[in-house]
Amino acid sequence: QVQLVESGGGLAQPGESLRLSCAAAGFPFSEYSMSWARQSPLKGLEWVGTIYSDNTAAYFVDSVKGRFTVSRDNAKNAIYLQMNNLIPEDTGLYLCAKGLGPSATLGQGTQVTVSS
Repeated sequence: QVQLVESGGGLAQPGESLRLSCAAAGFPFSEYSMSWARQSPLKGLEWVGTIYSDNTAAYFVDSVKGRFTVSRDNAKNAIYLQMNNLIPEDTGLYLCAKGLGPSATLGQGTQVTVSS
């Protein structure tokens, strides 16, 4: 079955960077788009960005454009989320997903907290 395991979250101060990783298994990874979403009590579930099988990426939250980068390594069955210049509003549970939208399969998530 699909397995998605996120790592790399933690506590960061505003302006700092974090890099999240997601290890995937149980499906032909290179054939699927992979995404990052985040969940918070205030905003609910937000789709942050996706990377397609052709390695192009798209971002869906205006506030992360220019600060966050989604990448993938098909040889390692992994995707990454590089988050720079973090702001408190980036706080949330970050989830890796196979696919995008309502039909996506989500991982358990890794918590990111941005606070001074």
